[in-house]
Amino acid sequence: MSSLQMLCSGLPLWPLPQNQGRWAGVPHAPVRTPNLSPAEEQLALRNALRYFPPDIQELLAQEFAQELRLYGHIYMYRFSPSIEMRAYPIEQYPCRTRAAAAIMHMIMNNLDPAVAQFPQELVTYGGNGQVFSNWAQFWLTMYYLSKMTEEQTLVMYSGHPLGLFPSSPGAPRLVITNGMVIPNYSSRTEYEKLFALGVTMYQMTAGSYCYIGPQGIVHGTVLTVLNAARRYLGVEDLAGKVFVTSGLGGMSGAQAKAAVIVGCIGVIAEVDKAALVKRHQQGWLMEVTDSLDHCIGRLREARKNKEVLSLGYHGNVVDLWERLVHELDTTGELLVDLGSDQTSCHNPFNGGYYPVQLSFVEAQRLMASNPPAFKDLVQESLRRHISAINRLAKENFFFWDYGNAFLLEAHRAGADVAKKDAKKMEFRYPSYVQHIMGDIFSQGFGPFRWVCTSGDPQDLAVTDQLAASVLEKAIADGVKASVKLQYMDNIRWIREAAKHQLVVGSQARILYSDQKGRVAIAVAINQAIANGKIKAPVVLSRDHHDVSGTDSPFRETSNIYDGSAFCADMAVQNFVGDACRGATWVALHNGGGVGWGEVINGGFGLMLDGSPEAEYKARMMLSWDVSNGVARRCWSGNPKAYEIICQTMQENSGLEVTLPHDVTDECMLQQALQP
Repeated sequence: MSSLQMLCSGLPLWPLPQNQGRWAGVPHAPVRTPNLSPAEEQLALRNALRYFPPDIQELLAQEFAQELRLYGHIYMYRFSPSIEMRAYPIEQYPCRTRAAAAIMHMIMNNLDPAVAQFPQELVTYGGNGQVFSNWAQFWLTMYYLSKMTEEQTLVMYSGHPLGLFPSSPGAPRLVITNGMVIPNYSSRTEYEKLFALGVTMYQMTAGSYCYIGPQGIVHGTVLTVLNAARRYLGVEDLAGKVFVTSGLGGMSGAQAKAAVIVGCIGVIAEVDKAALVKRHQQGWLMEVTDSLDHCIGRLREARKNKEVLSLGYHGNVVDLWERLVHELDTTGELLVDLGSDQTSCHNPFNGGYYPVQLSFVEAQRLMASNPPAFKDLVQESLRRHISAINRLAKENFFFWDYGNAFLLEAHRAGADVAKKDAKKMEFRYPSYVQHIMGDIFSQGFGPFRWVCTSGDPQDLAVTDQLAASVLEKAIADGVKASVKLQYMDNIRWIREAAKHQLVVGSQARILYSDQKGRVAIAVAINQAIANGKIKAPVVLSRDHHDVSGTDSPFRETSNIYDGSAFCADMAVQNFVGDACRGATWVALHNGGGVGWGEVINGGFGLMLDGSPEAEYKARMMLSWDVSNGVARRCWSGNPKAYEIICQTMQENSGLEVTLPHDVTDECMLQQALQP
C-alpha cells in the first residue's frame, strides 16, 4: 500500500512496480476497436513510451503493445496505484498550496472504485468519460500539483500534463482542455484512433475532476420527473405513477434514488449485473429481479397499493418496453405513465447501448470481434425500442429524451422518430430541456455543487443548513412566483438530502440554484470557513449541463431557435470568463452527454478558503457563470431570460446587455423577401 507522499513523488521507476494486469473484482471498460494501421500502432506505442527513460522502454514496449492489441488502448496497468483510491482530507496531501491539494482531492474522488465506472481504465462514467488517458499521466499530474506554487499554472492537454508554467496568483492554478480536435476531424472514427494514439480523450465532468458520484444528477432527475408530472399528467403527487427507464451506471444510477425521492414507482432496466448490484448495495435501488414476469407483477402490485418503489430489472430495456406493449394489447392496461432512457447512447457502438438480441457477454464479444455486425444489431434494437415506445405513446403515456443522444441515434438508425415540420434538433418526443428544464435554465437555475474537502460529514451538514437558510431568506425578501416554486423545490431537496444518503465518495452536495442563490450560498459558506464552523476549504463547481456551460443543440441549447443552437460561443466564453474572474481551475471540452463532436462545454472549480479574496472571486465568477447563459437565451428571444436579465441589470450597475427587439410582423418579412 503506497502513501500519498509516494503518490506525489513522480512516476515509480526504480524499482518498477509489479505488473498485475487487470484487477479482478472490478468492472472493466469494453475492448476498443480503433482499427489502427501498423504505422499508427507503432506511433501509439512510441507516444506511450515517451513518458519513460530509454533503459526501461524495451520491457514496457512489450506489455504496452499487448495492451493495445488486447484492449485497443494503452492504459499502463502496471502503474495502477496500490493506494486505496478515495478523496482524502485535504490536509493529508503533501502540497505547497491548498488549491493543489483541493484538486488532488477531486481527482482521487473521480477514480474511487465506489464512484468510477471502470476505475482501472480511468473511466468515471458514461462508458468513456476519462479522467486521464493512462496512469503515467495520473502520476505526473499528482507530482506537478505537489510542487506547484501560487505563481504557477498546470496545463493539461487531454489528460497529458504539459507542465507547470509561471503565472500570477490571480490566475487559475489549472487549465484543462480535452478533445479540442479540429472540427473537420471531430468524428467518432477519428476519435477512436486519436484516443488509441494517446493524444486526445473524451470526458464529461470526469475530465475536469468535478464529478461527485451519481448524486450529481439526482437533483436534476428529481426536478425533471416532478416537472414532467406537472406538465404531462397535471399532478403534484406521483403516488402510484410509474416511471420506466434504463441505466444504473455512474449518472443513470441516479434514477432509482430520484424515483424514491419524488414518491413514484421507478422501474429501471440494466444489462450489466455489476452496475445493478452496486446500486443495490449502496441503497440506491430497493429491489432487484431478473424475471420479467416478476417485474411486471411487482409493478402492478406497487401501482395498486401506491407504494414508493425503485425496482431494478436485470435485463434489456427493449424487452421491458415490448412486454409493456404486450400487457397493453392483451389486457388493455397501460402500466406506465412516464418514460425516458439513460443508456450511454452518446457511445452506442462501444458499450453505451447493448442490443436486445444478445446477452451482455455475447454483446461484448461481438463488439470486439465484429464491430460492423454489432452496429447493425444496435441499430435494429433501437428501431424496436422506438417502435414499442410509439405504441405506448398512443395512450396516456409520455416519453422524453434525457439528452443522452438516444433519439439522435435512433433517428440515425432509421427509427420512426421524425416530427412533422420539425426544426433540425427536434424529434417526435421532446428533449427534457425543450419541454421540462428549459425554462429553469432560462431563469438561471442549474446544477450548482460543492465539496467539503475536510471529508467530514458534519461540514456537509453545516453547508446544507446554510443553503436552506439562504433560500428561505430569499423567499422572505420576496421573489417572483416562478422563482419561488424553484426555491421551494430546492429547500425540500436540501432539507431531505441527508435522509436520502446521497453521498457516494466525497462529502458533496448538488443544488439547482440561480445566480442570486449561488452567490449567497458561496458567501455564507466562505464566512463559515472563516469563523471555523467549517473546518477546511470547500470547492464550488457545477455540472457542465448548466445555464451557460454547454452548447449542445440536442440537449442544453435545444430550446434556442434563432439558428445559433449549433454555435459554441457561449461555452468558450464561459471558460475564458471564469478564468478571468477568479476560478481556481477551468476546463473546456469537446464531448459530454450527447457525444463526441456533438457538444462543446466548459467547467470550473473554485476553492473557498474563508478569505476576503475568495468571497470576491465567488461574487465575480459565479455571477458571470450564470448571466452569460441567461443573456444568450435572452438574445435568442426567450421571454423568461429577458425578464431575468433586465432585473439583474437593475441590481448590478456594472452589467449592460444588448437586448433584442421583437420582430413580429410576418407580412413585413415575407414582403421583404419577395423577388
